[in-house]
Amino acid sequence: MITVAIIFVVIAAILCVAALLALLGIGHLGLSGPDALARDGLARGQLAPAWTLADPAGLRHSSRPSCPLQLIVFADHSLKSFPSVVAGLRALLADAELEIVILTRGPAEHSEPVLRQLGLTGVPVLTAAPARYGRYNVRVMPFAIFVDSAGRVRASSLVNHDWQLAKLRQVAAIPVGADEVPGRRRWLAMAG
Repeated sequence: MITVAIIFVVIAAILCVAALLALLGIGHLGLSGPDALARDGLARGQLAPAWTLADPAGLRHSSRPSCPLQLIVFADHSLKSFPSVVAGLRALLADAELEIVILTRGPAEHSEPVLRQLGLTGVPVLTAAPARYGRYNVRVMPFAIFVDSAGRVRASSLVNHDWQLAKLRQVAAIPVGADEVPGRRRWLAMAG
């Protein structure tokens, strides 16, 4: 009788562990598939989180740019593994209506020399806490978010190539419509 009870407990424990592993596996798939990547970043028209950070030289930079657009690149020294993205960023340096900043998860002092060697001289490299990445809903790098001077997201995506940055810049040039502002969508739907 005791052996039957022990066998029952062992089988129940194995089934519980198997169920837990299955739940973890399903959760991992939900967080790592193509649909999950499509949900990363902030939606067009959404208000971007405001911040002010200092670069290694002590100069302060803010999330609402003084020029028409700001490109926030979530990256670090691993950007050297994406030469096409680096080429796209260098091409955007000539854009007079655009301010580019790079937010790193780790200390900017570790990433800045590598980014300078890649030709990104003059681009502020700022240390951002992992929580800031979370507020922008960024899990993977390199990730680009264009924000306008009103603090609204114009375009947002994972980037692996220069053409993706160029396409995002084109989308960012289109002003955010009233129907794209999250709070206004509900109001417009009720009014219409």
